[in-house]
Amino acid sequence: MQYIKFPKLNIKVSRFGMGCMRLPRKKTSVGKSITDEPESIKMIQYAVENGVNYFDTAYFYKDSEAILGKALNGGLREKVFIATKSPVRIVEKPEDFDIYLDEGLRKLQTGYIDFYLLHGLDSNSWEKVKKLKLLDKLDIAKKEGKIKYTGFSFHDNLELFKEITDSYSWDMCQIQLNFMGEYYQAGVKGLKYAASKDIGVVIMEPLFGGFLGENVPQDIVEKWDNSGIKRTPAEWAFRWIANFQEATVILSGVSTMEQLKEDIKIFGNAFPNSTPEKETQTFEEVKKLYERKIKVRCTGCSYCTPCPSGVNIPGVFWHYNRAFMSDPEPWKERYKSFFCNYKMDASQCNECGQCEKACPQHITVIDKLKEAHKYLMP
Repeated sequence: MQYIKFPKLNIKVSRFGMGCMRLPRKKTSVGKSITDEPESIKMIQYAVENGVNYFDTAYFYKDSEAILGKALNGGLREKVFIATKSPVRIVEKPEDFDIYLDEGLRKLQTGYIDFYLLHGLDSNSWEKVKKLKLLDKLDIAKKEGKIKYTGFSFHDNLELFKEITDSYSWDMCQIQLNFMGEYYQAGVKGLKYAASKDIGVVIMEPLFGGFLGENVPQDIVEKWDNSGIKRTPAEWAFRWIANFQEATVILSGVSTMEQLKEDIKIFGNAFPNSTPEKETQTFEEVKKLYERKIKVRCTGCSYCTPCPSGVNIPGVFWHYNRAFMSDPEPWKERYKSFFCNYKMDASQCNECGQCEKACPQHITVIDKLKEAHKYLMP
């Protein structure tokens, strides 16, 4: 495993961090999907045994905090760094910060959290942070020994990112970045700006919600293969990020042991400043192909769910995007036979707007649902 010194902090972290947002799922006897706890614990412990020492979770990531706590209980906790997050979206008064922090400590079965982030900051939540004086709450928690390092995760524009970065003595920040989003949200400029302030930067969504690594369109696979370098699409995407020295930790939300093993192998030799000009050109060519195919920049994070009207919003967008990436007819048929029959389709939307307020990508969800339904149900 490759390790890197965390800026400003006297610690070394694995360049690859295991994200716990997309832990493996399984069906119950009644058909309900739940987190596969035994398999998740097995994967977390395998990661630690193979050199991964950075684990990212959050209050909103279903039961991942509790599962991570169980997996690390019994001696592994001292070998790793845990990053979890304060659910700013549902914090309504200063005391709520303490309630959710203490709940996280209990679930994680630990006396302290290494990295505690204010989760998903954007223009609205940043105003709440200032109004409720949550930065002061971070300072108090740090003095009490409940957290070691402070940070924030971010989903908004570069201007706001700089404002937040300059507002407090942060130890780290977490931004979304992949080769399809060089100028999206904080982007590469935000990455370099934070690094110039000696703030560690953790990267999320390097595979753009899985789009860049799984079920990749054939013309894009051929473009990768024609480069003359034997790599999976996921490895190509990870290497684009890994080339940036400023990217301290690169997260991957793994759902299978196979994915985990592949990621560990990739980050064993994906080093900064190692991408030749020829590969840079290949990335640009692939980016152009993707730009024509991705209709909605949804990463499948599910922050927009549950929808009060029952619309499976991430599922609708997944089918819409996939219909443009391959033969559209099977995706249209599946949408009609499954989503419409079970009343999870976009026509159920009553335009309440709850989803748009929750979406970290700032997607105009209502308009995009109409657009998707019109295409999938002509």
